[in-house]
Amino acid sequence: MTGSIVLFGPPGAGKGTQAGRIVSLTGKPQVSTGDMLRAAVKAGSPMGLAAKEYMDAGLLVPDEVIIGLIEERLQQDDASSGVLFDGFPRTIPQAESLEQIADVTSVISIEVPDEAIVNRIVGRRMDPETGEIYHIIFNPAPAEIADRLIQRKDDTEVTVRARLAAFHEQTAPLAQWYADRNLLVTVDGNNDIEIVASEIQEALKSL
Repeated sequence: MTGSIVLFGPPGAGKGTQAGRIVSLTGKPQVSTGDMLRAAVKAGSPMGLAAKEYMDAGLLVPDEVIIGLIEERLQQDDASSGVLFDGFPRTIPQAESLEQIADVTSVISIEVPDEAIVNRIVGRRMDPETGEIYHIIFNPAPAEIADRLIQRKDDTEVTVRARLAAFHEQTAPLAQWYADRNLLVTVDGNNDIEIVASEIQEALKSL
């Protein structure tokens, strides 16, 4: 399969888990803008230095810098048959810019109802000593460590609902934009991990 794949879905939809499987299945490297930014800043590339100025000032890195970083990344040998974009684009202007430099041949949207996302994230608890993540319903911690678990500040219901609202505002139009181009495949992310993986695999085979 040639061309690049875009993977998106709400926070807590399981994109990280499925991204790893898609990489194994297709051989395409995973490209995350966050990872790219950190790598470019560390390498001291012109685009990395430009990004660092914005980051140091506490500002969002502009789309043109992100697109410049992606363009650099696509020139690397392992990207010759496309990449897996994880969490990018997030808006229609970003998708339009990406269209100029990358051949996106499929877009996979992992869809999960808001209430299921809230339950998944708000119920998460972390062991501060090991970094292990548990869930009060789906993956309870052993009784002997339960007292020391903490809820991360980003995992509160208020924060999660705010992130979901931002996601819907930005991504609903983007999903339709890709659907209009016959590139969008929707997957029910409210299923077991293996079922979701199987659906994605079938979708990729049909493309």
